[in-house]
Amino acid sequence: MDKTIEQYNEAVQSCKDIFMKKSRDYGSSWRVLRTISIADQIFIKAQRIRTIQQLGKQKIADDIRDEFIGMVNYALIGLIQLESGISVIEEISPAEAEKRFDAAVSHVNKIMLDKNHDYGEAWRDMSQEGFVDLILMKILRIRQILANEGKTLISEGIDANYTDIANYSLFALILIREGKKGK
Repeated sequence: MDKTIEQYNEAVQSCKDIFMKKSRDYGSSWRVLRTISIADQIFIKAQRIRTIQQLGKQKIADDIRDEFIGMVNYALIGLIQLESGISVIEEISPAEAEKRFDAAVSHVNKIMLDKNHDYGEAWRDMSQEGFVDLILMKILRIRQILANEGKTLISEGIDANYTDIANYSLFALILIREGKKGK
């Protein structure tokens, strides 16, 4: 488990580095994003990976690792937005953005530790394709929850789906770093 925690933290740091650089470049423009827009951004990235996996080639330079980083960051933005509310005009400082990012990561990390305890490290035997399919399923669930006006009968809410998307993407990043790129 110590190895997992170390690898997980390294993957989170890679995502945070990108998030913070983009916060400096773009400010907190992401604060305008509604839940459906965040879900769509994650969908686009997951669908791109799935298309590359199915075709076995890609035409633009951005690699699959970058797409998983993007999905982590958008899932964390989704959690932040659920917690903070959506704002068209609120500009937050990079320091405040970092504070909110860290709080979202703390939540996602706790869930990972709890689930890793119960499931063991089953994710280490999963394929990249499996992670992408599960992420796409989570996005479809978010869309359905939104269509149901945020209500569920017995299912987890939008926040749990964002949390799982972040963790699946972080697991994929760990496996990519280990050289396990596909199937």
